[in-house]
Amino acid sequence: MDLLSRYRRFSIPKRTSELIALVAVSTTLFLFIHTRALHSRLKEMQFKLQPEDIASSNEFGSTLVKELQDITVTSLTDANAISNLDPVFTNNTRKAKQDIIFFNRVPKVGSQTLMELVRRLSIKNNFGFHQDHVQRVETIRLSPEDQAALSSLVSSYEPPGVYIKHVCFTNFSQFGQPHPIYINLVRDPVERVISWYYYVRAPWYYVERKLAFPDIPLPDPKWLKKDFEYCVLSGDRECTYLTGEVHEGIGDHRRQSMFFCGHRSECLPFNTKGALEKAKRVVEQHYAVVGVLEDLNKTLIVLENYIPKFFTGASSIYWNEISRFNHINKNGFKPSVSEDVKKKVRSNFTREIEFYQFCKQRLHKQYLALKTSNEIRI
Repeated sequence: MDLLSRYRRFSIPKRTSELIALVAVSTTLFLFIHTRALHSRLKEMQFKLQPEDIASSNEFGSTLVKELQDITVTSLTDANAISNLDPVFTNNTRKAKQDIIFFNRVPKVGSQTLMELVRRLSIKNNFGFHQDHVQRVETIRLSPEDQAALSSLVSSYEPPGVYIKHVCFTNFSQFGQPHPIYINLVRDPVERVISWYYYVRAPWYYVERKLAFPDIPLPDPKWLKKDFEYCVLSGDRECTYLTGEVHEGIGDHRRQSMFFCGHRSECLPFNTKGALEKAKRVVEQHYAVVGVLEDLNKTLIVLENYIPKFFTGASSIYWNEISRFNHINKNGFKPSVSEDVKKKVRSNFTREIEFYQFCKQRLHKQYLALKTSNEIRI
């Protein structure tokens, strides 16, 4: 029954109805004025942000008023609208059964930087830091037996602690292990695939690989020199992204959503609805925080507030130490790619883009919940 029907049912006098309408308008006006102040504060913080973060915070600032106004209007007919924005209800950290963070990091989304941040925080906040060793062949999809072994390994570490590995989402509870705190990062999927394309062609990448595994053969020089734009425009098989295609290997890291969808075969086909919906469900049900590289400042604030035992002081360490002096995994050999080529690639990444936008909106919602509850620590 909607709110208007309830008013009619209980025969609310006309003057009372007018008073309710006046309160609604006043509330909307108050939130509008309040969020203008928040937007001004975001503008003042921009000197601390990276270029990509500035763009995203401007975008958020311009939409924050509309989001809060929508919430105010909705609250007149939906009593759960405000309660759903309480940090308690937007934070899956409370579901964890052990004080262990499982960071199943996606490649080329800034995960190396976050890993370095976590390493430094482990010293400051006194928790264990554990990561998977470098492997000759990176296997991200595991058999049920290997998933069970991974769950047991992570759960064997003394809490509090963090374990980091390139691997698909693994549901610990399915293997009789307590639920950890899941976190991850995502990135614009087209920018990510371009970054991966040049990362596996960077000279220093193969130097590191040869040092770790001397018998690994060097790739064909023609392959190393192949330009991404030419690869896309010429219809090269490596840069033809077909919906439903199943492909694994060093040349293919197009499916960011697979790190959230899981190990099952239905997660393999590229850009499919089934894999997309499964990945969304997993994020919503299991992950405490999925950060966004393009919204790094907001990501750090949400991590600090939603998982304070591990991430207290994260913003300070990142902005004052890592971003100033460290350029982790920065590829100076990656040329610029034209917007026309990116647009062409985006037409084949529709569901990967939808998943990215879903994660981005979820992060915004978590951040907004902190703002509306006045619990944010900046």
